[in-house]
Amino acid sequence: MVYDGDCPMCRRYVRWQRIRRDVGELELIDGRRESEARRELSARGIDLDQGFALQVGYRWYHGGEALHRLALLGTRSGVFNRLMYRLFASPRHAARLYPWLRACRNGLLRLMGVAPIGNLHGKRPQRRGQE
Repeated sequence: MVYDGDCPMCRRYVRWQRIRRDVGELELIDGRRESEARRELSARGIDLDQGFALQVGYRWYHGGEALHRLALLGTRSGVFNRLMYRLFASPRHAARLYPWLRACRNGLLRLMGVAPIGNLHGKRPQRRGQE
């Protein structure tokens, strides 16, 4: 999973998200750092400023679709994971709710003075304070 490591909401989400053991290990990749996953997403035209990305097998999911897939792969243990499943197990609900979550994330980052990831604009990854 490629997410925004400078976003407090995103960091908390990946910390709380639990994947079922039979699914395997969830590798967390900060989209603001240089990585093979970031290069592949950029080459595919997947904009990390518009949402996180999840790879399952050889297929990439983005934004609401990625959130929906994570809800299906997640455990039902704990309040957070049960809530995520109830909200996003339906692809229609995930598609409807994700733009609101993305808008909250983008607003929060603007308030914090955090620059966009910019992976589709040829920018080198930067951490806050390196601009």
